[in-house]
Amino acid sequence: MAKRLIPTFNRVLVEKILPPSKTTAGILLPEKSTKLNSGKVVAVGPGARDKEGKAIPVPFKEGDTVLLPEFGGSQVKLGDKEFHLYRDEDILGTLHD
Repeated sequence: MAKRLIPTFNRVLVEKILPPSKTTAGILLPEKSTKLNSGKVVAVGPGARDKEGKAIPVPFKEGDTVLLPEFGGSQVKLGDKEFHLYRDEDILGTLHD
């Protein structure tokens, strides 16, 4: 079993953040109200190459919280965890506190 997946080219490995299903007071939230497509970057590839062969770095780093598209990406299962693999241009942006 692989312990770590290193993406190739401009790919980014993301673990989706699961929103809380109930409040601190114990009130259950409907599934629709808790839907936010965000995730934490787990691993980043070395980047793509342009026509001259120069490296184009990936604009994200490990630990970034990113906004994900509703559809897309490739689902990857490692052990009991589920990850998604996206191209860097498919990720919509980074989220900051």
